[in-house]
Amino acid sequence: MINLNSIYHLAIQASIDASNVIKKIYYSNIEVEIKEDGSPVTQADLMSSKVISDHLLSTGIPIMGEEREKSDFETRKKWESHWCVDPLDGTKMFILKNDEFAVNIAHVKGGSAIFGLIADPIKQRIIIGVKNNGVFTFDFEDANSPEKWNKISAQENRNQPVVVACSRSFGSKINGQKVFGYDETLTKEYGEFNYLKKGSALKFFELAEGRADVYVRLGPTMEWDIAAGQIIIEELGGRIESIEDGKRLIYNKESLFNPSFIVKTKAVLGE
Repeated sequence: MINLNSIYHLAIQASIDASNVIKKIYYSNIEVEIKEDGSPVTQADLMSSKVISDHLLSTGIPIMGEEREKSDFETRKKWESHWCVDPLDGTKMFILKNDEFAVNIAHVKGGSAIFGLIADPIKQRIIIGVKNNGVFTFDFEDANSPEKWNKISAQENRNQPVVVACSRSFGSKINGQKVFGYDETLTKEYGEFNYLKKGSALKFFELAEGRADVYVRLGPTMEWDIAAGQIIIEELGGRIESIEDGKRLIYNKESLFNPSFIVKTKAVLGE
């Protein structure tokens, strides 16, 4: 059983309360607006953000989130740590009503996530990673009973063939031409492989629990999309690195965009 810092119990409860708000809206009529950057936003995004902020503001730790006003870099670089929040990761999937969306909360310190959680509003499950304390999964109803949490062990053996998690749009074709193709690189590295397509950060459940070995993301993402997943993967002996230069992803950068990246679990790193 893990002895978790009280602020992380607060973050867990925030994700549950936000998930419940999201789920209620999900089963009603979803109203969609388009933001200045062209991305969609719904009432669920905004209400989830408010619920999470109401919880986390009491910690006194700054919050950086997709639906919150962003502090400039001169302010952010002075932060000792901050919460990195995506109140509804997978808004497009939410609109499509395919159940593949999540709530992401990470605690970032010194450019790295030291705690991260991903909540699944539909399945009512949470996965958390805690620096030097491992990875756990549990149902919403067991959130206050850590003795019931399941500690995940790193997968030692990769799937045969290797399973590569990717977004729903990955590998799609326009006029017969492949978009974001990465097949040749993966074939050289792993030989035969299969794709597992899933929206949002729910892919990290697949990676952590051994149903996927690798995750490739070539499209644009933001820090709050991946910070929680990174601590989960790293606590299981894996790595997230930039495809461009092979460096480990870091957070609270001047630009909040992530580079294209690849996630490798311990099972493939060890071979």
